[in-house]
Amino acid sequence: MKISAFHLMPHRELPPDFEKRYESVWVTPPWWELADARRVGQYYNWTLDELLYAARSGLDGVCTNEHHQNAYGFMPSPNLMGSVLAKLTTGMNVAIVQMGATLPTSNPPIRVAEEYAMLDCISGGRLVAGLPLGSPMDVNLCYGITPMEHRERYREAFALTLKAWQAREIFPWNGRYYQLANVNLWPRPIQQPHPPVWVPGSGSISTFDFAVENDVCYCFLSYSGARSARTMMDRYWEVVSARGRDANPYRGGFLQLVAVSDTDARAEAEYAQHVEYFYHKCLHVPAQWFSPPGNQDYRSLVATTGNPVRRAENPKTLRYRDFVEKGYVIAGSPATVR
Repeated sequence: MKISAFHLMPHRELPPDFEKRYESVWVTPPWWELADARRVGQYYNWTLDELLYAARSGLDGVCTNEHHQNAYGFMPSPNLMGSVLAKLTTGMNVAIVQMGATLPTSNPPIRVAEEYAMLDCISGGRLVAGLPLGSPMDVNLCYGITPMEHRERYREAFALTLKAWQAREIFPWNGRYYQLANVNLWPRPIQQPHPPVWVPGSGSISTFDFAVENDVCYCFLSYSGARSARTMMDRYWEVVSARGRDANPYRGGFLQLVAVSDTDARAEAEYAQHVEYFYHKCLHVPAQWFSPPGNQDYRSLVATTGNPVRRAENPKTLRYRDFVEKGYVIAGSPATVR
């Protein structure tokens, strides 16, 4: 097992009544009422400091990701953060995990291929290339790509990116969404034929199929803990088996919120307010925005809405001890967490 530190770079000081006063933490939160650019500059630097601390503490990777128009996690360009981390971790055996730059919102997507190749060169071959589909809030509601086109654009951009990293000769690309007369990537990544590719997702069967078909790692991004994840990941491993792929554990990744302190009581004292802040405020998004019509196929929609844990509980009604007892959060002393 490999363990990495994942950072969203959220707003750290939303007002106590945020979820009552505002429609959503994503897409529509008003900047001028809620944020200050100088303070946000501190957030970005604190985020880099925290990820650098994780790298120096011996974790296997440091992860950043891309989101737009929100207070839940506002790194619109994770590669800017990744480039700083790549330089500051020179000489460390720590992966630069970009979870990552969103392909459908990058036009043309070879911009992602170029920037990732730069990061692999700067880091000395330590890049893990996350190639996410992107959330409906980012891609559909913020960047204006229709839900029906979302996955088609992604699949084409994914194929173009991998070919751009590997092709030995200049080639034209004449796709449905992208037309390029001369693709000749400079630089190329150190890791050949390409860096490890991770495809993040939130439980869509279509994304399972895509990851297995392309023989890359699927990373389940869930804040509902192991009980919810088990249902989804069991289905993923069924797809792996049905497609005849080997059961290599590195085909799968899982996001888990973990909080450790000297004792269980101290962990509660130190982390309770932050856990509740995250689940009550940072995940305050209208449910219908997660799956606009056309964004998921029927199988995926049934699987997502049919998850018994997701269906049964509203995280806004839970407190710290509930999150720990129900497995959303693993927290406590080292002995408890272990």
